[in-house]
Amino acid sequence: MRIIVADCSAEYSGRLNATLPPAKRVLLIKADSSLLIFSELGSYKPLNWMTAPCTIKEIVPDTQDAQEPDSEQETPEKVLRVTADKGSDVLEVTLQHVYSDQSYDLGEDPGLIKDGVEDHLQRYLAEQIERIGKGAKLVRREYPTAIGPVDIMAVNAEGEHVAVEIKRHGGIDGVEQLTRYCELLNRDPLLAPVHGIFAAQTITPQAQVLAKDRGFTCLILDYDDMKGTEDDSLRLF
Repeated sequence: MRIIVADCSAEYSGRLNATLPPAKRVLLIKADSSLLIFSELGSYKPLNWMTAPCTIKEIVPDTQDAQEPDSEQETPEKVLRVTADKGSDVLEVTLQHVYSDQSYDLGEDPGLIKDGVEDHLQRYLAEQIERIGKGAKLVRREYPTAIGPVDIMAVNAEGEHVAVEIKRHGGIDGVEQLTRYCELLNRDPLLAPVHGIFAAQTITPQAQVLAKDRGFTCLILDYDDMKGTEDDSLRLF
């Protein structure tokens, strides 16, 4: 990771044209040559950027050619030209004055580990399967289908199959996904009838209406409660 603090301006051309007037900014250059430009204030998003795959070229202007005798414009220290490997996009950053230019080897990052993501919800619900109904039994997690795995397949107290789709925040897209699974599974005479349960920590009103219209049950998952009742006994899997 290379971090540059500099007075700079930038020009982006290609699918769109954009200009950043001169100001003091921070530039991040990653190992894959991606370049991102940040300001002191505003959003966490960069002001402008070029992502990989791209190629970066560092240009040091010739002071003799660049500086005209009567010119009041200061000769830039360097220019960073980043070109997209696919397409005609170009980001050109002119550095008038560089305050700091440091490189760091950050090594491999393990990635962000979130608490309460869908995998945790799926595991807890599988262990506490009677939350979907008294007498329910787990068939398996990640039940395979031709269009992707169903989060949980179970059977209810009547012995009928139940497909459970789990989201952190349930929207219409999740209901549509459950619809596709149930339509496919109900074509199998060994499984039909297959009921659907849409489970999430929160479910939008629109998703609840659509789920009800499709004949599905909505289940609100209380993550803290599920985590608190986690079974600590020995398990084979």
